[in-house]
Amino acid sequence: MKRTSLRLRLLLGATVAIFAALALAWGGISWMFRQHVERREEAELTALAEQVIGGLTVNAAGKPIIAPAPVEPAFQSIASGLYWQARGPGGTDQSPSLWDQSLPASDAAADRWTSATVPGPFGAQLTMVSRTVRPGKGDIGIMVRVAANDGEMRDALGAFDKQLALSLGLLWLVLSVAAFVQVTLGLRPLDRLRRDLDRLRKSPAARLSKAHPAEILPLTEAINAMAEAREADLGRARRRAADLAHSLKTPLAVVSAQSRRAREGGAEAAADGIDRAVAAASAALEAELARSRAAAARVTGGECAPHDVVERLVAVVERGEYGERVAFTVDIDPALRLPVDQVDLAEMLGALIENAAQHARRQVRISGQRESGAVTLSVADDGEGLSEDAAFRAMQRGVRIDEAGAGHGLGLAIVRDLVEATEGRLRLGRAGLGGLLAELDWAEDRDQAVYRPVR
Repeated sequence: MKRTSLRLRLLLGATVAIFAALALAWGGISWMFRQHVERREEAELTALAEQVIGGLTVNAAGKPIIAPAPVEPAFQSIASGLYWQARGPGGTDQSPSLWDQSLPASDAAADRWTSATVPGPFGAQLTMVSRTVRPGKGDIGIMVRVAANDGEMRDALGAFDKQLALSLGLLWLVLSVAAFVQVTLGLRPLDRLRRDLDRLRKSPAARLSKAHPAEILPLTEAINAMAEAREADLGRARRRAADLAHSLKTPLAVVSAQSRRAREGGAEAAADGIDRAVAAASAALEAELARSRAAAARVTGGECAPHDVVERLVAVVERGEYGERVAFTVDIDPALRLPVDQVDLAEMLGALIENAAQHARRQVRISGQRESGAVTLSVADDGEGLSEDAAFRAMQRGVRIDEAGAGHGLGLAIVRDLVEATEGRLRLGRAGLGGLLAELDWAEDRDQAVYRPVR
């Protein structure tokens, strides 16, 4: 996917957002579980400390004595990780598990148990609860402490964090796949809209479907309205251009008649100048009409069977001045279809077939075929043809008609405009018969150059 892809942006946004949410969830769950485990550990230590207090007595010297001692087996094993200690002004009593060590001093309240994490004996870290108690009615304060090694608890918490991270990572993958499915399904109407737009591009008379979600429907309605306005504008422009061109034909005919009278009167130089001006104006009119027909081709779209169009054109050209002396060969499958309106195709092929008949010696061949998703029509003659350089110059925009060579200039320019209007391609080159080969094709790849010499 491209970096500018909306699908990619949505997927990246979704996956990053899901990852951030799961990362926060991991931190929150881990913190809550840690708090729960620590409170449970403190509650268990407090329960053991109350057992210690239950056996607490103080002798005459002020030394605390725990009898009976808690029966927890861990209190009896040296460095077991579970310890108790009672300290008073006259001495200390502690669990055998402490051996020759002691618990660190800490502040302790007289009315409640306080907990702390402290460094303990044997190089371990402890969770310790402590409280100052006053047995009997005396004023002697006895500090009671119970502590446990929290290494196992920390290891368990670390293992829980890893398992939670793995579980949430798998969940992130599942949710990312779900996000991909959601984005794909959500953007599917845009794919359908793209296909509708492609159909509108190929046939501007078509309109976008209204079977779209409510969020996209305003866009399709706006595009349809724009297409209708564009079609109406093109129609008006085409009619104005055609009206202007036709309105100028009569004055040009009058000027041509005046030129003939001037020539008959002996003013040949003036008549030549008038004829050149009339020829230039006529060429401009023909070009304008060609552009009008090209605009019409963009609007009408449609499709046709080229075999039927070629048969009708050949029947007409055969009865013309040049067609009587030429043999025509038509090799087109009757089932072949073209994405071009038959009127536009007749305009294109008519100019090519008439040019071929005019310059052919004895033979003109018209063929058509479909290859790799492209439909190609070709018109070849056995005349002198055009060189590659001359064919290239004949297809350039802005080339003067009298520079196109061999009478091909205006006809080829008209064909070129019509082919471009229907998103096709015109190619010129040397035919196998020896003359000019003109190929028209409508390919799936619309990005190729309009002109390319035929090899």
